[in-house]
Amino acid sequence: MEIRNVLIVDDSKTELMYLGDMLRKAGYGVATAENADQARRRMEAAKPDLILMDIVMPGQNGFQLTRSILRDPRYNDVPIIICTSKTQETDRLWGLRQGARDYITKPVKEADLLRKIRALG
Repeated sequence: MEIRNVLIVDDSKTELMYLGDMLRKAGYGVATAENADQARRRMEAAKPDLILMDIVMPGQNGFQLTRSILRDPRYNDVPIIICTSKTQETDRLWGLRQGARDYITKPVKEADLLRKIRALG
């Protein structure tokens, strides 16, 4: 599956802008959400080809949201890359156990993120 449209889920407006600008510059369509509820609404409006998921968010965290998205038959084929400031190996392993396809830590380097996205496409 070719990746064209990316949903970024992060409670930081700065991160949403930074990642969104990076992806738009690389030719991707971008939608953003600041929490789990917004993410679900965006997904219902237009199914993304990829989700970049923060972990630390108010309400449902990124681990929980990843798990619930991948249990939904409408979205279980959408790859998720966790994009977080949590740098512990245990966090990375837990994220992958929840179903994420990859894990990248902040601050995100453009080349690293684009390489991970291309590897999924």
